[in-house]
This record gives sequence, structure tokens and C-alpha cells, in this order.
Amino acid sequence: MNNYKRIFVIVLDSLGIGEMPDAKEYGDCGVNTLGHIWEQKKDLDIPNLRKLGIGNLLGKQDDSIGYHLKLKEKSKGKDTMTGHWEMMGLEIKEPFQTFTETGFPEELIQELEKECGKKFVGNKSASGTEILDEYGEHEIQTGEMIVYTSADSVLQICGHEKYTGLDVLYDCCEKARKLTLRPEWRVARVIARPYIGEKKGEFTRTANRHDYAVKPYGKTMLNLLKDCGYDVISVGKIVDIFAEEGITQAYRSQSSVHGMEQTIELAGKDFHGLCFTNLVDFDALWGHRRNPEGYALELEKFDRNLGILLKELGEEDLLMITADHGNDPTYTGTDHTREMVPLLCYSPSMKGKGELPTQETFAVIGATVGENFGIQPEDHMIGHSMLSKIIK
Repeated sequence: MNNYKRIFVIVLDSLGIGEMPDAKEYGDCGVNTLGHIWEQKKDLDIPNLRKLGIGNLLGKQDDSIGYHLKLKEKSKGKDTMTGHWEMMGLEIKEPFQTFTETGFPEELIQELEKECGKKFVGNKSASGTEILDEYGEHEIQTGEMIVYTSADSVLQICGHEKYTGLDVLYDCCEKARKLTLRPEWRVARVIARPYIGEKKGEFTRTANRHDYAVKPYGKTMLNLLKDCGYDVISVGKIVDIFAEEGITQAYRSQSSVHGMEQTIELAGKDFHGLCFTNLVDFDALWGHRRNPEGYALELEKFDRNLGILLKELGEEDLLMITADHGNDPTYTGTDHTREMVPLLCYSPSMKGKGELPTQETFAVIGATVGENFGIQPEDHMIGHSMLSKIIK
């Protein structure tokens, strides 16, 4: 039973919509990413998102053209991989390790230096721009590379494109990925962070970033779609989050605006299956840096491109807009925040509209995609389909 020929799932990375019931366990009391941004920018200009019902999830009184609801996260954690994997059917019962407070163990750094034939500096939790200002000139002068972490389960290595080279950077990251598959050091992602510039204050990260993620512990709905011959097109870092598993075609993005432009372009092409897009700038540029003004402007940029995408959708298309976790830019610290996320569903062929009950897992997204294409989830997968609630 194929109800929609094409489904577009767009993840507004970190656009939480209110604290989870267990948010206190994560130190995230009173968080609400979108709600607090809207409080600070009362004239937030997002007419297309509001048309899809996002304002109603925060008590606004908008007339929506589709269905809207909140999703709770069943998995433990509040990181990118946990959220995306759950969307496609996997529950994470043990959170990935973080090294935010202490940096990485000395034994790991020694092993990394031995494998790479390089010395590493940094080894602490820091923002990407601050770590470059602190150590960028040092790398140029000595050849020693920068390693750091964040509030996420991630090991990041910086390499200057001119003085270190992308080949060396990527090789070091591949070696780091193998080392951090050990249980005691297991992190969700190793990220190559290339940069350019000659001195402090001028260093800039480039679009040649590459993520090395652990593979999902079991098949996801992406694998099942691909195995059944459907197109599974990734935009942005989706291909990295799933370690290339279940992807038939991948487009890397230079920014969230670029990612939406790519998605709009794909909407003008003929394919049969899923287009899965992640727009990371909300999280990377504004959430972690606690910048609600920048976050609001990014939302407005997205909304303008959303208006273009809506005009590209046909009767056989379904659009689902969601998020993978929260990152309240008005909250303390720089960490993600444990929040519910929105789910906005729209197709030009829909006859109904309105708010649906809150669901207990992000996995309703993958299950709904699966049922649409006649695919049964495997036994290890969680989630139930909402297709009957939103079908044309």
C-alpha cells in the first residue's frame, strides 16, 4: 500500500519545544528552545511554520493546514545520534559516553599520538571557535594537532587545511574512530574539523567537515527502505549520523540554508522513497553558542525557504518537520537540553488538520514512513505508525 510516493523528513537540529518529564534528571529544568526564542523575539517571522501549526504547540491560535503534535524521546540521552536513530526505530538504552568534565583519558591520547605519529594539544571541552583561537597558531608553528570535546559524545580533531592538510586530518580521524570503538572510550562520533586562517581571530572552520559515527546497532527503517528498492536520499549530515547505512544517495550541505536549497531542488526531481534532511546550523551556530537572536534569524531564513518548498509539493508528497533534541539558547551552559520535539505533517492531498495527541517516541516517524511503503519494522525496532491519522 503506497499512499505517498515521496516523503520529506526535515530535522531542524535542536528545535525543542518544551522540557521532557524527566528533564530534571539531565539538569534541564524549565527549558524550551522555541518557546524562549519566541519570548525574546516576539515578532518572530515564521508564517509558514505557523501555517503548519507549530505555534499551536506553544499556545498560539493559528489556523493550520496540516497536523501537528509533540513527540517525547524514549531513549536515554539528548544527542544528535540518539534522536535520529530513534526516529528510524532504534531505542538507545545506554547513553553514549561524554568526556565533558575531564577531557579524554591520557591513555587514549597516547594511543592516538602513537597511531597518528602526531602530538595533540587541547584535550578539553570547548567551543569550536575558542579552541582555534587558543591553539590555531600553535598548530601552524609546531604541527601539533588540536583535539577537543564538547557536551556531546564526540571527539573532534582540528587540522589546518594548508599546513596540516585534509588527508592527514581525515587519516587521524579514522584512526581515532577505531580507537574509540573500545567500550571504555566509546563515543558516538569522531569529527574532522578543518579550518583556514593565519592568526588568532581570523581562523574559520570550512565546509570540509567529516563525521565518523558508530554504526547503528541494528537495522533502521532506512536499511529496510533501501533493501526494498526505495530511494533513501540524505541531505546534510544524515549520511554521517547513520554511518552511510541505508542511504542510496547523499548530498552534503555547506549550511542550513544550502541544505534547504538542496531539498527544494530534490523536490523538483522524480524519486520514489524518502528524502531525509538535517539542518545543523540551528544547533551548531546558535544553540551551543547560546545566541537566541541568531537562532531566531536562522528560523526566519528557514521559513522563507519552507514557503518555496511547500509550493513544490504535489498530491503524492508528504512533508514531516521535526527535531532531534533541544538546545535552549537562553539556558545555562552550552549543552543540548532534554526536550520534546515538534512534528508537523502536511500534504496538499490531506483532507484533515489539527493537533494530535503527544506521542511517546520519535520512532513514530520511521514507523509511519515504513507503513506508507508497505514495510514492516523488525522485532528490535520501536515505534508505531500514525499513517491512518494523517493519510490523504
